[in-house]
Amino acid sequence: MLIDGHGRKVNYLRISVTERCNFRCQYCMPEKPFSWVPRENLLSFEELFEFVKVAIDEGIDKIRITGGEPLLREDLDRFVWMINNHKSGLDLALTTNGYLLEEVALRLKEAGLKRINVSIDSLKPEVAAKIAQKDVLGKVLAGVEKALEVGLSVKVNMVPLKGINEDEIVDVMEYAKARGMRIRYIEYMENVHAKAGLAGLTGKEILSKVKERYTIKKVGREGSSPAFNYLTDDGYKFGVIDPHKHDFCESCNRIRLTAEGHLIPCLYFDEAMSIRDAVKAGDIEQATQILREVLRNKPEKNRWSDEESEESSRAFYETGG
Repeated sequence: MLIDGHGRKVNYLRISVTERCNFRCQYCMPEKPFSWVPRENLLSFEELFEFVKVAIDEGIDKIRITGGEPLLREDLDRFVWMINNHKSGLDLALTTNGYLLEEVALRLKEAGLKRINVSIDSLKPEVAAKIAQKDVLGKVLAGVEKALEVGLSVKVNMVPLKGINEDEIVDVMEYAKARGMRIRYIEYMENVHAKAGLAGLTGKEILSKVKERYTIKKVGREGSSPAFNYLTDDGYKFGVIDPHKHDFCESCNRIRLTAEGHLIPCLYFDEAMSIRDAVKAGDIEQATQILREVLRNKPEKNRWSDEESEESSRAFYETGG
């Protein structure tokens, strides 16, 4: 069992398999040109898997594959199969923008993937293109339909932005509800890579939009999930993730691994330790020691607050959001 320095059980590993992305979403990616990490700097699936085995054997039973856009990493279904084959029954999930999902959904399902989260910030092609800076909506929606068809469980993520997609909060909910999918609204997280002047809606503002059409009641959190859930008067459950609060930090059960081998104790914090050399040397004992050191240093809470928020310098496209 993995226990951090504050007595919290950690059983959830998020693995970013690439920092590359085929979108340039305004709330995530830098506006100016930048260089990707060279492919040769990334750990291979076999090297990542060596650490994943350590993590599973130490108590990790929930794994989410992220990016960047993870479907850009060739043969991702092989990595999913490796993890699932090592230990069946894991909660094995994927976060994606959905653009390439239609072509690979079946392979991922057959490899052992259980669930996916797909970002849908707008149902209007022109608005989706404005946010992603690319014409994306048609392929994303086709990917969602294919994922549902092959039997994957699907959740929808939406980042409401002032003056851009705030009028679609309920529309995206109803799109998800009609297909049996849960939606989670995620407050925009301040970071230095986002477009200048961008502003998101607060949790209260998001709920106010929902209340224009529904009566809602509080349900609360499920386990260690960062989402606070609500129930509409017709029985639909949805969630809101508010990073400016610390209440979900009390039960945080996750750590993050980047494609270069950096173990990150918290999405917000820039502190990390690398397991790269240990994994490449086949030194499993050293990798385990680094894992336990990262857990000892895992912060009690993030640095965001309603009164005075800091901007994160960490690129969310490197750490899986």
